Amino acid sequence: MSTVRPAVPLTAAAIRRRTVRRASLALGAGAAAAGYLWRTDPHRPGQVLIPCPFKLMTGVDCPACGGTRMAYDLLHGDVVAAFHDNAVLLTLGVPAVAFFVLRWLVAGLRGRAYRLRLTARGNAVVFGIAAVWMAARNLMG
Repeated sequence: MSTVRPAVPLTAAAIRRRTVRRASLALGAGAAAAGYLWRTDPHRPGQVLIPCPFKLMTGVDCPACGGTRMAYDLLHGDVVAAFHDNAVLLTLGVPAVAFFVLRWLVAGLRGRAYRLRLTARGNAVVFGIAAVWMAARNLMG
């Protein structure tokens, strides 16, 4: 028989330590991925990269298709090519992710827990933009 212990609220110091630990792991993983991508050109065929499962199953570009090429182009300072690879992900997705990661990091370093919670309206907006972008990019070729 297992005993269920009640959840103990974390102290501000524990939240700070957890935030620093998670941010360090994410930074290390991101740096490793960027280092690999720096030398692996996704624009050329035959590169060892994870393929898009949605495109493999349907043959249709998903809203995030082109994200790896976009990241490669950004790493090499080519913003125009990055925009061409995935305009919506570059103009809306990257700033939104940066905003929420920064918000999480600042709250965590201040000793407060932060969890992103999208409302039903927020989910509808995100999925609506993704659906319109997916349809538009696949219809235009």
